[in-house]
Amino acid sequence: MANREELLIIRAARAGQAQAQLALGKRYLFGSASLPQSQATALHWLEKAAEQNQQEAWVLIGENVSFNVACQHGDPLRVALWYERAFEGGSARAGLVLAMLVFYSWARADQTLRQKSMRALKTSAEFGLADAQWLYAQQLGMHDLLTSKETPDMSPQQQQRRDTVLEWAANAARGGVADAQMALANHAWLNGNFLKFMFWALPVAQETDRRNSSMQSRRRPYTGKELDLLTRCAQAMQAVADPNVKLIERYLRIGAEGGDINAELAYGLWIARMDEHGNRVPGIPGVAHYKKAIRWLSLAADQGNAAAWFAVSRIYLKPEFSRRSIAESRRHLEMAAVAGHERAQLELGLVAWRARRIEVRADIRAVYWLQKAAGQGNDEARGLLDKIAPPVRKAEWAVMARTAFNREISSQYPFLAARIELAYWFGLTRAEALLMDVESSDHGHCLEIDIRSVHPRSRRRLIQVLTGDQRQALDRAARMFDAAEAGGELGPEGTYRQRLYRFRTLISQRRAHASRRA
Repeated sequence: MANREELLIIRAARAGQAQAQLALGKRYLFGSASLPQSQATALHWLEKAAEQNQQEAWVLIGENVSFNVACQHGDPLRVALWYERAFEGGSARAGLVLAMLVFYSWARADQTLRQKSMRALKTSAEFGLADAQWLYAQQLGMHDLLTSKETPDMSPQQQQRRDTVLEWAANAARGGVADAQMALANHAWLNGNFLKFMFWALPVAQETDRRNSSMQSRRRPYTGKELDLLTRCAQAMQAVADPNVKLIERYLRIGAEGGDINAELAYGLWIARMDEHGNRVPGIPGVAHYKKAIRWLSLAADQGNAAAWFAVSRIYLKPEFSRRSIAESRRHLEMAAVAGHERAQLELGLVAWRARRIEVRADIRAVYWLQKAAGQGNDEARGLLDKIAPPVRKAEWAVMARTAFNREISSQYPFLAARIELAYWFGLTRAEALLMDVESSDHGHCLEIDIRSVHPRSRRRLIQVLTGDQRQALDRAARMFDAAEAGGELGPEGTYRQRLYRFRTLISQRRAHASRRA
């Protein structure tokens, strides 16, 4: 209950007296013996006093009423007027809230107010307000830096802008803005600067771990961001060979037990005392526990982590592992390759290529996996592909024959036209084009050209299907030959000799016709 003095102030304020409105606003702003502290109520009365030209009212608003309260006003831009006046009077904090209110209602603000808000934000940042420095860094493009790596070919202007943004963000981080600290940590992580990452992220991780540990029985589960932070800190400490192995293992275990997929992979590798390629890591003390490692790696693999499957395949190859199994290693290697692991795809391609003399068509499987690895930029896979299935050149005879087959001839001899089309796109010889079995030759990712049973002097070869035009030509030919085999209206092609004779006759007729027209 308000005392007698405050009741008189409330009545005078309701009657419209400016001094009473100012006094009531101050009591609600700072609290009194009988009136509760309420920034929203204080803003109401101080704004009424400010409308009656009470300078102290807008100074109090600019210095003490937060953005969270001001933005709840029915018209935030109208409230921004008082922050603008307070800023012009020298209040840096008012300049920060002014900028935040204008950004909050950016679409409704005019150009003059927008420009003034940016000047106010910069002034507040230069004054040393950490929140203003962080907001200013965001306006200059901090988000762009967080989502892109630094490149050596940046222009001097880009480098200068990057340095300016990072300087403001660093000032805000040193001022205690947690978002700025994590933003700088993420930027350092993205660019592989693990020392700088640890500088910003490790104190936050230690505080998170300490706060959670101190809760004891009331311990809350870690959030996804916290688990990711702890895992990254552990990985960064590993990368810089930090001697605090107990802290590394603790952070990895917390992340893995919390279900973080990267932590499960990293913790499994830590227990196995190896890296992702299966090599022993000498910096990790103790004995490897492969069975326990497989359990954690399998949890990560079940969530779609291809590197985890590959790591399990390496464990099953370890001579010291009691359950060593080549078959299990190959099974997990295939699972990693299917999940998109580049090294696993390369190894499966190499294994299939070495087995080509024992297993029929093993080279076709080799091309499949090598294409997958080469598609991810693996130079070794690309080099071996060029050896197994070298790039094709368009056959000159097919180029000339393709121009000779107009729509009328193609409709009259559709099989021959389809074979010439395949020869054009895949660089086939004339014998290969006329003799190949389209359906059995097409393996999806490559063509297997083998006509040795009919044409002994030829050799078997593989041709990669690389472009959409090649795939479309194959699909059109396959549909045509399927219809013929199903007893459709299209007739049989005849023997190789008949096909060759028909081809030569048509080409000769086209040439004779062209010479007569000339």
